[in-house]
Amino acid sequence: MITKEDMVELFADMKQNAPWDSAKPLLWGYFFADPTKSKLEGASAQLKAKGYQVVGIYDSKPEAETPALWWLHVEKVEKHTADTLHARNQEFYKFAEEHQLESYDGMDVGPAT
Repeated sequence: MITKEDMVELFADMKQNAPWDSAKPLLWGYFFADPTKSKLEGASAQLKAKGYQVVGIYDSKPEAETPALWWLHVEKVEKHTADTLHARNQEFYKFAEEHQLESYDGMDVGPAT
């Protein structure tokens, strides 16, 4: 589980090393995983209704007959602090639990273009 301390470290690292200003809105990607694609499809519709852009649902083992895990990737341009991103992560852990998804697997970040 991602902690608030992890978020503090992330923002400190971005401030020091990222080629973008972490005080401005950035493109945040969020990831959910489950062995059942249809559960992620249902979750993606609800996240889309909340303003998230659905990037896709991906098979983690596309060469295999049966996928090991499906991944849902959504994104949104948002301005975060360590506190607000920690709150968003907690919200997504709860969302995953409520929708009986295997996991909320965290986020990534990049410049908003």
